[in-house]
Amino acid sequence: MTRETVFITGGAGFFGINLARHLLRRGYNIISYDIADYDYPEQQTVTVAKGDIRHYPQLSQAMAGADYVVHTAAALPLYSPKDIYTTDVEGTRNVLEAARTHKIKRVVHISSTAVYGIPDHHPLYEDDRLDGVGPYGEAKILAEYECLKYRGKGMCVSIIRPKSFVGPERLGVFALFYDWARSGHGFPMIGNGANRYQLLDVEDLCEAVSLCLTHAESVVNDTFNIGAKEFTTMREDYQAVLDAAGYGKKIRSLPAGPIIAVLRTLEKLRLSPLYKWVYETASKDSFVSIERAERVLGFKPKYSNKEALVRNYRWYLENYDKFAHASGVSHRVPWDQGILKFCKYFF
Repeated sequence: MTRETVFITGGAGFFGINLARHLLRRGYNIISYDIADYDYPEQQTVTVAKGDIRHYPQLSQAMAGADYVVHTAAALPLYSPKDIYTTDVEGTRNVLEAARTHKIKRVVHISSTAVYGIPDHHPLYEDDRLDGVGPYGEAKILAEYECLKYRGKGMCVSIIRPKSFVGPERLGVFALFYDWARSGHGFPMIGNGANRYQLLDVEDLCEAVSLCLTHAESVVNDTFNIGAKEFTTMREDYQAVLDAAGYGKKIRSLPAGPIIAVLRTLEKLRLSPLYKWVYETASKDSFVSIERAERVLGFKPKYSNKEALVRNYRWYLENYDKFAHASGVSHRVPWDQGILKFCKYFF
């Protein structure tokens, strides 16, 4: 039986490499397409194509021969507004058009729960109002509109809206927290930490994608929230990492209003990596209903918030020497803490 091929945009990123590993174990061939270098051991078992989704001819040529496309490539919030729009909106349009040209069986588009903005109710459902915060949230909504246009052209396009996900290879903003825990410091929390903030383990997200590749087209040609099934409060979930660190440190609450005001100023001055959607939602409830994915796809998350965070933290410790001096704006490297690195000595 011929092995089917999955073309992964953003294949060299944190989610891309986890998805490639997941699908390789399930017998698929993988083509990784990314603007970044593919420097994982799996480079011997996948087809690596380096390129930019904003460059249509290059993208289309690399996609030829694939059966499925999983579109994970995106410019994250720390990129410029121009790069976010051209990558997340125009790049998504290119991916969909190339998939239509090559008669790809189905496309799975990785969106974000950032499309809901800062909501006034919970849980959030797939048919709730979309209200993106900042260039990234707005671009993610426009990218979904592109997906809907191509559904209208007869294509099967699954849209997955994952909560913030963690797991092996995930650094980015989570590296800040893990760095403080590793070095024996506590961690500040915006507000009292009694809010419920759902996360997601990357392995559970990979399983959701796999379900979208295997269920009937009539079932998966839809939009799905994906998140952890079990989660408690921000204070309880993040305390699990400090407990795993073993220094006896505790989460410390800070008044939300003044701290958010300070973080707004630091962001404007480019002294902090934390952007609006992070600090504006950190003290609020943030969770989605995964009932549709459970009912339609048979989605069954394996990891709770605590388990996902601690699993990621243990990977961080085991691999710390590989990225100790690195920084950047992707999930694959720690974000530069800016002035915040001096704050940890107060905790």
